[in-house]
Parts: sequence; C-alpha cells; structure tokens
Amino acid sequence: MFPIESRITILRHQKVILDNALAELYGVPVKRLNQQVNRNRERFPSDFMFQLTLREFAALRLQFATSNKGRGGRRSLPYAFNEHGAIMAATVLNSQQAVEMSIFVVRAFVRIRQMLAANREFADRIKELEEHLKTHDGKIQEIVKVIKRLMDPPPRRRSKIGFALPPARTG
Repeated sequence: MFPIESRITILRHQKVILDNALAELYGVPVKRLNQQVNRNRERFPSDFMFQLTLREFAALRLQFATSNKGRGGRRSLPYAFNEHGAIMAATVLNSQQAVEMSIFVVRAFVRIRQMLAANREFADRIKELEEHLKTHDGKIQEIVKVIKRLMDPPPRRRSKIGFALPPARTG
C-alpha cells in the first residue's frame, strides 16, 4: 500500500488521482475501473473526471516513471479523478474494499486542502509582515538621518571679536 497523499497530484489546477493509483487503492485492475467508468459515463461529468492529453501524460510519465506504449504499458490515456470522481468510482465498482477505501481518499483530499489553506495563510502573513517592514524601514531611515544631523551639527560661523582695520590705501 502507498500513502494516498503522495499519489494525489495537481493537473489543470485541480487535485486529482490517476486511474492506476485509484484502481490499486480500490483493489481492482485499471482495465475494470475504466470499463465501469465508461459504462456509467453519466455519473462522471467533466467536473468529476477528465482524460489526460498526450502532453500531460508524457509529463507524468517522466514524473512517475511509467512504461512506454511499446513495452507493455498503457495503450490509452489515463483518467484523472478529483475527490468527487474518486467517490463516484467507488460506487460504480460496488466492492467492499472500494467503499472502505473511498473514505481514505476523501480524508486524503481534505488533508491536502487543509495543508494548502495553511500554506496560503502563512504566505499571506509573510506578505503582510514584508509590507510592514517596508514602511518601518523608511521610517527608521528617516530617524537615522535626523539622529546623524543632530550628532554632527553644521559648524557655526563665529564672528571675530574686536575692531577691523580698514584696508590700507596705496597710492
């Protein structure tokens, strides 16, 4: 068994799990999962599941090290299921393991959502602190300039004491 969270990836700005990971989790062959999905197409609208493009699949093949078509690997593009699609897949499979594991899938998606929310809050807080530092830096620099001026006042002109003699006339 593998950690579910590690098999959830982001594609098309959605958190999804690929059909091969879902089939393994539900204890069925990928072929059976995809057959049931195709037989029950009305239960899988585009916001529950989508099929990867060749480009997406090639990128994921590099990431997950799946085999090439000519070497006994997949012969069709994989499906990607979001949280709702993964639950729907459990209902069309009708196996006890699929139903039990769908609970774990939902919990994994929820944990990932919570982690992303926590990271977003953390990033927002850091950004807020950076803005405060920018304003504080400007104010601190102004204070330092004033302190420097006070510590090093400009020299005062002193007038000479006494009488000044008029310049001598030559002539």
